[in-house]
Amino acid sequence: MKQEELQFIPLGGLGEVGRNMMVFGYEDRYIIIDCGVQFPDNSMIGVDYIIPDMQFLQGKEDKILGIIITHAHEDHIGGLPHLFDVLNNVPIYATPLTAGMIEVRLARAGKLTKTKINVKKAGEEFDLGKFHIETFHMTHSIPDSIGLAITTPAGLIVVSGDYKFDPTPIDNWPSDFAKLAELGTRNVLALFSDSTNSERPGTTPSEKDINKAFEEVFVNARGRVIISSFASLISRLQQLSTIARRHHRKICIVGTSMVDNVNLAKRLGYLDLPDEWVVTLEEALHLPDKEVLILCTGSQGEPTSIMGRLSTGKYYAFSIKEGDTVMLSSNPIPGNEERVSAVINRLYRMGANVIYNSLLSVHVSGHACQEEMKLLINLVKPEYFIPVHGELRHLYNQAKIGELMGIPKNRIFVVENGQTIKFHHGKARLAEQVPASMVLVDGTNVGDMNLDIMHQRERLADSGVIVITLMLDKDHHGLIRDPQIIHYGLMSGKETPDIEEDLRRTIIEYCGKKNSTGTNNIEKNIEQIVRKFIYNTTHRSPWVIVNPFYF
Repeated sequence: MKQEELQFIPLGGLGEVGRNMMVFGYEDRYIIIDCGVQFPDNSMIGVDYIIPDMQFLQGKEDKILGIIITHAHEDHIGGLPHLFDVLNNVPIYATPLTAGMIEVRLARAGKLTKTKINVKKAGEEFDLGKFHIETFHMTHSIPDSIGLAITTPAGLIVVSGDYKFDPTPIDNWPSDFAKLAELGTRNVLALFSDSTNSERPGTTPSEKDINKAFEEVFVNARGRVIISSFASLISRLQQLSTIARRHHRKICIVGTSMVDNVNLAKRLGYLDLPDEWVVTLEEALHLPDKEVLILCTGSQGEPTSIMGRLSTGKYYAFSIKEGDTVMLSSNPIPGNEERVSAVINRLYRMGANVIYNSLLSVHVSGHACQEEMKLLINLVKPEYFIPVHGELRHLYNQAKIGELMGIPKNRIFVVENGQTIKFHHGKARLAEQVPASMVLVDGTNVGDMNLDIMHQRERLADSGVIVITLMLDKDHHGLIRDPQIIHYGLMSGKETPDIEEDLRRTIIEYCGKKNSTGTNNIEKNIEQIVRKFIYNTTHRSPWVIVNPFYF
């Protein structure tokens, strides 16, 4: 790398929602900002989540100065356990609540000994090599979120983190406007700004704006109130628990992640929830229904979450019953819409009164809308503008906002994961590409999945599989016995035996033709015959497996 050249390397979060991860390099020394996960869409059958491609970091362990985490949402910390499969002894820097949540996550994954977590409060400054880091508070949907001002010999850059300018946040801790204005007097070289809501005009509603809707839910509920939300949405849990106490309802927290986060937030002073108002699930089930609030996970329709299992009647402790009021206090993450809709429908079928954002305003975004984005640009006054955190359409829409605010088009860079940008003597240019593919996590398999496997799973789910077993004479290659046909997810009904018999006859006729088969092509030829026969008969294209055995 050239002297006085600052390098920006996006490994995740640019061109997509989730798995946010950025790297900044100077003189072959690097800092990492965030390391999150992305949730799969409906086409990614069997995939648990997606993490950033970390190839660029391999072999650079002694050159990485630190990992700075802006806040504790999954799309910013969820990939850390996998990062420490690549790195060892690289320190983490995070605010108190974020650090606590990271500690719990790494301990569960057995990776806590591979790093040291350094706690830095919003407003603190520290040095990592030639990077001077200034942290400042930014309001988001989880407490203790920060933005970063990073001074390097190549210039000052500002990273917004996830933010919105909420004038009345639940924790009464608004974004640090004074710091942002002060940064605007210091010739900011580049602003890297959250783009998630760049398509939405106006400003994002305040968290306190939905208090009225919550009050309405509690006033009208005659039975139990069961609410699912993100386990990390501490401000929402504070709202709900405060209102529940006003309506004389005891509060029951269900789900390991939510219990852990509540206990941590209480211990650190981010959640005011007196112990006398908290009951166990067993205690809650013995209280009158009108005296109970149950808070749980599963607002995204995850099948193994508490709400997911409740909606299918598979939760071991209790079931949804008529008279329950069930609220999903979130918006579906892109790709989860169908799962959430299915959960809502199942809950209705069980007799619950279901509340969700389409019916009543029970969720607000944690991200800035267009007018807040304009304000941030006005405050920071950057020379260069790089939209981050969002799909390509979000990045382009925020780029238009930058132009509207007077930033020249040639100083706005819309890039996707892997496309590096270099800053030299106050000028920016596009540089080389680095690996930034999707790394799929399926159970304990990390990175072993690929698009071919995804395509196979899609075909299996769409058209099923048919397995043909052939017993052949090893000398003459003729059939010793009739083919065995097994199929799953392909045919059903009275016509199945007839189709199977016709297919069996077709295979026997082919194998009986003189000189028609050989050990090299029998499998391929039978596969083609079966595929053609099934398509002509059923208009479906199943996965065909042919198993020849020679005797």
